Amino acid sequence: MNSVNGELILSADLLHNLTNDQAWHYRILPQEKIGNRLRLYCSETADQNALKAELEVLTGLFIEFNPIPESQISKLLGKFYLKDKTGNGSTQLHLDQNFDDFLINLIAEAKNLKSSDIHLEVYENKCRVRIRIDGMMVERYIIKKEDYPALINKIKILSNLDISEKRLPQDGRINFNHHGNQFDIRVSILPTLNGEKAVLRLLNHDTTNIQLDLLGFSFVDFDNYLEGLKRPNGIVLISGPTGSGKTTTLYATLKLLNKDHVNILTVEDPIEYTLEGINQVQLKESIGLGFPEALRTFLRQDPNIIMVGEIRDPDTANMAIRAALTGHLVLSTIHTNSAWGTVSRLLDMGIPPFLVANTLNTTVAQRLIRILCPKCKEGKYLDTSLFPRQFIPFYPVEEHFIARGCDDCFYTGYKGRKAVYEVIPIDYELSLEIKKGNLYLGNILKERGIQSLAENAFKIFSDGLTSLEEIYPLLFNF
Repeated sequence: MNSVNGELILSADLLHNLTNDQAWHYRILPQEKIGNRLRLYCSETADQNALKAELEVLTGLFIEFNPIPESQISKLLGKFYLKDKTGNGSTQLHLDQNFDDFLINLIAEAKNLKSSDIHLEVYENKCRVRIRIDGMMVERYIIKKEDYPALINKIKILSNLDISEKRLPQDGRINFNHHGNQFDIRVSILPTLNGEKAVLRLLNHDTTNIQLDLLGFSFVDFDNYLEGLKRPNGIVLISGPTGSGKTTTLYATLKLLNKDHVNILTVEDPIEYTLEGINQVQLKESIGLGFPEALRTFLRQDPNIIMVGEIRDPDTANMAIRAALTGHLVLSTIHTNSAWGTVSRLLDMGIPPFLVANTLNTTVAQRLIRILCPKCKEGKYLDTSLFPRQFIPFYPVEEHFIARGCDDCFYTGYKGRKAVYEVIPIDYELSLEIKKGNLYLGNILKERGIQSLAENAFKIFSDGLTSLEEIYPLLFNF
């Protein structure tokens, strides 16, 4: 039995000896397969003779059993044979179906499991499929090496890519419509050492559940953020790494600002959500429609509010500054490690300090942390030596909660994610400091009561909503 830190590890190749339905119906899991013999975990209370006869007919293999407690069977089934919690039953796919069915059902399965990405990867001796759930990668399938190219070609055909091009990266898009479930998929193909890797990003068009006041802002940060949005012009920037929820915050903001008397234009890559009443433009750099080109045209479209998917180069930054100077409210994202780091990033792009000071309304840093499953989290005494070195807790915490895992959370111990913010409103005094080029304002920000990412994350931790493991990386930014 393979295990890491006492946790049982079953490979995707081994798991596919049983379907979801078989595993849950007979309450069994594969332990190992040698030749035509399959050894299974089963419950200590199971009728092994009857089970053996039925499974040997079903699988065509010689069956052996390793009895374990029923409670452990339930835990392992919930961990290794994920079931769709929406009431649609099992989601495990059959690898012997044709590629059309396999790919379509793979995408449908990932969507039902609330996955954000599907990764198809090729190595020297095997190919695998992994999906990302709540920010974590989960291995789901092993594919035969000889079958993998046909699956990649199917993805290329659906996303209108060149199936003969295997040397260069390609990007495409799939409009997925299956049993009334419609959404877009962004496709990225990357040549690697052993073949082509494909990543499918599942984009959600539904903005029904996106509300700005429910994303995770503290009361103080929410007020500061809204204050920046009330200005008729200027720039509001949200920073953070890829996958930190910046785009969701922007869409929630647009949803709040979307009124009949307001003209809103967006340029995005890709368009992740669709909002009625907002004019959304898809970036197409292959034909010369980049962020700077779109922004130049936007200024002739009489906008009130402009959303730019990302400020990634000096040309885009300059056009965003120009739009803000001419009386428009500009919303965008940028890659920095902190809210105040946004100022340094803009200056590094060659924007003069006086222009940054005159146009920047609010700068926001954002991260996503997983929330502990309320049904299985376990309280423990907090040993302060577990904190990073040199980190001093903002206030005493005697008890913390750790992830355990149950059927409700696929035995991950976590269920859902929450955004953590750091919001800095740029007022007159901070504008003067920017004009002076003074970028070390830690004491001034503390005097203003600006709550850092670390402080807001620590508050969620002390409230028992997340674990120390989840906030640990943020505690270095105190």
